[in-house]
Amino acid sequence: MAVFTTVTEAELSAWLKDYSLGQLQELQGISSGIENTNYFVTTSNGRFVLTLFEKLTADELPFYLNLMAHLARHGIPCPAPMANRSNQFLGALNGKPACIVSRLSGKSTTAPTSEQCAAMGAMLGQMHVAGQSFSQNMPNPRGATWRAATLPKVRQFLDPLNAALLDSECALHAQHNLLHLPQGIIHADLFRDNVLLEENRVGGLIDFYFACSDALLYDVAITINDWCMNSDCKLDAGRAQIFLCAYHAVRPLLDSERDAWPTMLRLAALRFWLSRLFDKYLPRDGELIHAHDPAHFERVLKNHIATKTTIWL
Repeated sequence: MAVFTTVTEAELSAWLKDYSLGQLQELQGISSGIENTNYFVTTSNGRFVLTLFEKLTADELPFYLNLMAHLARHGIPCPAPMANRSNQFLGALNGKPACIVSRLSGKSTTAPTSEQCAAMGAMLGQMHVAGQSFSQNMPNPRGATWRAATLPKVRQFLDPLNAALLDSECALHAQHNLLHLPQGIIHADLFRDNVLLEENRVGGLIDFYFACSDALLYDVAITINDWCMNSDCKLDAGRAQIFLCAYHAVRPLLDSERDAWPTMLRLAALRFWLSRLFDKYLPRDGELIHAHDPAHFERVLKNHIATKTTIWL
């Protein structure tokens, strides 16, 4: 989340006339993140989040909004899109596609406990099960084609050793087809800052705008690479095991997924190393931007390569 497009209170008040959400009381920009413009919105009827989409087009957005509505109907605590008076989730504001969704309770954590990792593992399993009945499909926009296109753009900024590592990892994963693994809707970005907790309960999953159709295990690896990582960028085996056991109790993992686990952890780390390199060296202009350090996932990837992590359930 970030602020690239400015919205004034007067502009938002006029836009909200097409909704039954009450009168605007407060508008506050959200500075974290790097993809879309986001504001906290308080009206006389409740608390919401306004999003203006900086990259995604009006044609692409129904997938994400319909997915959130579907998951919310199936008991997953995610933002529920608000329909306007024409019964549409998507509108336009200041020249950008825009939507407003419910604001969920809870707050993110920077140091998940074992109990919170268990809760997150179970919730991810529930989300994957609920997503099985969602009829729309979205190929992963950050998949093999994106990796191949992004690699030459960022490798020029790396020293020879890291450039060689990036080359070899992209080549390795280009050879692996994930279609033999269980497929479905994945969030693809369930870092700690995209999960709201109320003590040991998951109160909300947010920021679904990287969601897509891919291997479910890939989503597990992305999440564990953030939730169960120590400060030295090495996986905390105990918390990872707790997370996986809680997930497995909801959606049992197959033998094929257990075999693919070490490679999947590396793929998940590579994806975010690549995107963070791109965001660091080829940034967009914006009022409030907090680009993440790509060196973190460089270290995570190197540690995964050095230590083959297995699943024991």
